[in-house]
Amino acid sequence: MANFKLTIASRRSKLAMVQTLWVKEQLEKNIPNIDVSIEAMATQGDKILDVALAKIGDKGLFTKELEAQMLIGHADIAVHSLKDLPTNLPPGLKLGCITKREDPSDALVVSKKNDCYKLESLPAGSIVGTSSLRRLAQLRNKFPHLNFKDIRGNVITRIEKLDSGEFDCIILAAAGLKRLGFKSRIHQIIPNEISLHAVGQGALGIECKTDDKEVLKILNVLEDKSTSQRCLAERSFLRELEGGCQVPIGVNSKIQNEHLCLTGMVASLDGERLIKDQYIGNINDPEEVGKELAKKLKLQGADKILSEIFEQFREN
Repeated sequence: MANFKLTIASRRSKLAMVQTLWVKEQLEKNIPNIDVSIEAMATQGDKILDVALAKIGDKGLFTKELEAQMLIGHADIAVHSLKDLPTNLPPGLKLGCITKREDPSDALVVSKKNDCYKLESLPAGSIVGTSSLRRLAQLRNKFPHLNFKDIRGNVITRIEKLDSGEFDCIILAAAGLKRLGFKSRIHQIIPNEISLHAVGQGALGIECKTDDKEVLKILNVLEDKSTSQRCLAERSFLRELEGGCQVPIGVNSKIQNEHLCLTGMVASLDGERLIKDQYIGNINDPEEVGKELAKKLKLQGADKILSEIFEQFREN
């Protein structure tokens, strides 16, 4: 029997390639006679490193180039960190599957001179590096005495900037640190009470063409049901709020006794206003859980906060 040839579009950053190679290995291990190749490229988000992410815009910042490869027939699937994948996809493309989730938490990475501190005990004026408005808003809310500075680049570049003395500490996704072999640099897993994580953080989203039934069937071997249920609820919550990757929206989800419990947060950029609530619903209808939680937050003023943020972005 002839091999089935499948091409994966991927970002060429080290973390993206580690994730894509994992997908390749899983497919080759579970699907007989499959020949998997990788087409790696840089995206707009990889190329523009001297501007804060929020100022570039977030609609497909790390995904457009990969999606183009699928739409012109040069790739069959694209591997994304799910947190980077917009909730509304281009016509002709869909989220084919969601893989088993690594730890979705945020993590504190500190310089050597600060290894005696946790986030809660950092001295006033300590410089904290993050490029995420979500992290920034929540940390400003909890720790207004700290100084926050934008940091760009891949995980390794950010750690190098920390170690060179530019920052006292940085905040990164625990999942990326673990996948890259930097688990030992995790000084503290940041509790949900301090910082809710990004929508989809820790999971991989595999995007493919909507009508490619053979590829969709193949992707079933990568699907993790509980992760998918949780992440679909999170993505529905984000979609309902019309928020993007670079808006201060955070989540946490868990499955309890066949129910899906979703916690969500919306904050102003300065962290002074922060709305948080939860909704518990049917595990088999995760998108409805996300919609209902979004409605609860809107009733508490979340839509007003977000409209003010979007207005600030337009002015800048």
